[in-house]
Amino acid sequence: MAMKDFLKEDDIKKALDAFKAAESFDYRKFFDMVGLKAMSADNVKQVFKVLDVDESGYIEEEELKFVLKGFSSEGRDLSDAETKTFLSAADKDGDGKIGIDEFEALVHE
Repeated sequence: MAMKDFLKEDDIKKALDAFKAAESFDYRKFFDMVGLKAMSADNVKQVFKVLDVDESGYIEEEELKFVLKGFSSEGRDLSDAETKTFLSAADKDGDGKIGIDEFEALVHE
C-alpha cells in the first residue's frame, strides 16, 4: 500500500510544501492539511501501517525521523528536535515508540 491509496496526492504535496523548512513541522497542522484528521480511525490505522516501515507494530524514533518520506519521496527528514517533539506528543505510555492506537489518538486529538 502507498499513501496515495488513502490520501489525495494534491493534499500530500501541499502539506509537504508547507513544511519544507527545517524546524517548521507542526504535526497537528500537517495531519489536518493532508486529510488524515478527517479520516476514520480504521483508515488512520491503515496509514500507520504504511509508516511502520519495519512492520514492528510501532513507529520508533528512527522511523519517525523519516515519516514525511512515508507520505512522498519528496518529503524531507525531520530534525532531531522535531522528531523528539513528535515522539513525546504521541508516546503516551512512555515506551519510546508510537503504537497504532497512540498514532490514531494523536491524529484525532
